Amino acid sequence: MTAPTANGAETREERPRSRLRRLAVLGLLQLRGRIRASELWLVVIAAGVGAAAGVATLSVSIGAHHLQIMLYELSAHQRLSAVPALAPAQLAILPIGGLLLGLVTWLWVKRRPRPIVDPVEANALRGGRMSAKDSLFVGLQSVISNGFGASVGLEAAYAQLGGAIASLTGNTLNLRRSDLRTFVGAGAGAGIAAAFGAPLTGAFYAFEIIIGSYTVANIAPVVAAALAGALVTRLLRIDPMVIHSAVTDTLSLSHYLVFAALGLVAALFGVGVMRAVAWTEKTASRLPGPAWARPAIGGVMLAAIAWSAPQTLSAGHGAMHLDFGADLAVGVLTFLILTKTAASVVALGFGFRGGLFFASLYLGSLLGRLFILALYAAGLDIGIDPMAGALVGMGAVAVAIIGGPFTMSFLVLETTGDFGLTAATLTASIVASVLVRETFGYSFSTWRLHLRGETIRSAHDVGWLRTLTAGRMMRAGADTSPAAAALETFRRRFPLGSTRRVLALDADGCYAGIIPVAAVYADHGAPGAGEGPVGRFAIHQAQWLTPEMTIKEIMGHFDRTESDELAVLDEAGRPLGIVSEAYATRRYAEELEKARRDLVGGE
Repeated sequence: MTAPTANGAETREERPRSRLRRLAVLGLLQLRGRIRASELWLVVIAAGVGAAAGVATLSVSIGAHHLQIMLYELSAHQRLSAVPALAPAQLAILPIGGLLLGLVTWLWVKRRPRPIVDPVEANALRGGRMSAKDSLFVGLQSVISNGFGASVGLEAAYAQLGGAIASLTGNTLNLRRSDLRTFVGAGAGAGIAAAFGAPLTGAFYAFEIIIGSYTVANIAPVVAAALAGALVTRLLRIDPMVIHSAVTDTLSLSHYLVFAALGLVAALFGVGVMRAVAWTEKTASRLPGPAWARPAIGGVMLAAIAWSAPQTLSAGHGAMHLDFGADLAVGVLTFLILTKTAASVVALGFGFRGGLFFASLYLGSLLGRLFILALYAAGLDIGIDPMAGALVGMGAVAVAIIGGPFTMSFLVLETTGDFGLTAATLTASIVASVLVRETFGYSFSTWRLHLRGETIRSAHDVGWLRTLTAGRMMRAGADTSPAAAALETFRRRFPLGSTRRVLALDADGCYAGIIPVAAVYADHGAPGAGEGPVGRFAIHQAQWLTPEMTIKEIMGHFDRTESDELAVLDEAGRPLGIVSEAYATRRYAEELEKARRDLVGGE
């Protein structure tokens, strides 16, 4: 008698739980419906995502800084790149960190061998879908790399975690593809906004770099998320990067021409840095020994650089503030540019995780200052404060490497409050952006994807093109006939009007062309018309499609062959189905119209 009572009690306990689960599911379904139907709800949820991204950003930043404090015995407010010198024992920290990172990464890759998707790739190819586990691991890698002193920034982790939070939220709420992409951009932008305390910078980072477009449909969620991310920084009383500018003179036309020339120099420098990273990665991959040892080798090289130039350590926040207040000669600026560039290239090329966002800002400030001083040394009285060159160069080099002219211009505005410098930065940034796109074609993030075999050049949504494959669009079950079949046998099997075309097969059952039925009947009744195999009417014997071909490749085949239909074959050459040009064109037009509606916010 005890067991039924126990079972009855257990059932009574489970009933409230099941009701709560049903209520939770119903509540989530209602929330999904409201969010999909109301832009206001999207803005509210985006603000929440932005706040969460801000918390994630500050957690990563504080974690990496505390690791540096512990390893290098820094004070609470001291930055690693601002230390005057390192003890010999401290230099060993870099290769130890590289070894730790290499082992952790090796263990992770054994479990999850596929490449980690960043926000740019997610929005360009995957409709905004990101992995939460992979993104957390990127955060861990970045904390280890930056915390042990490698010359990489944390901004890649900020954007990765912010985008992953947004992607997870959007998937839970079953958002549309366009809304999910907007959310990923909003989350990544909120992470940047929190890092710099600069909401406009974060918002335009989302528009220009993560989403790839600025539209009426995405402005409200992105701005709300960026504001929320920056507000988290203010509420937690974290000091953002602020640069006090002493440049107040009115800029003339000649000054803008000088800054345009600085943009040209920044473009050449940025392309050189990106190519150097790629060359170093390629060289490091050819070194003997296991892959997990490469970051340790890189750590040894970084320690050698840091021995003579401690400012190359970490991202460079402390070094930037230190150098802005110092009177640096041309030789010192040149030395710092060379050593910081070498350290960043070695760190990324040998497997440390991070980005070039802040490193490009620091290098740009040095390059811009060097450029103005070099003009003065050449006897040109240009009337520009070297500090102005530093600030404009900061934006121009960052645009050349990272992209986003408005992003970097607003960063200068929000960190200096100087509108004149912002206009000058925009001038140099546009020149740098145009030259890099014309001569190189990639930003740092898309360049690394290109090295992996991808062809994207921005975060514009091209993933839908890859879903329109021949395998998805083909009409299976096409009629077939042996190419050796007699004409009369073929005509009895396929009367005129029963079908337009038949796929011819050879003796092994493989594709041998397309037989237009009308052509078989065109000379019916003429002398000798019933003689010979039907295969003599086959066309397009050497033209076919494979299931994985995208719409772009399919339309190219139709243009080259001037055909109305093409067969889809498997690896063995056996037909799977057939695709018509009319259907492929219609599906392409439908997806283009859908993309246009997403762009303008239509339903």
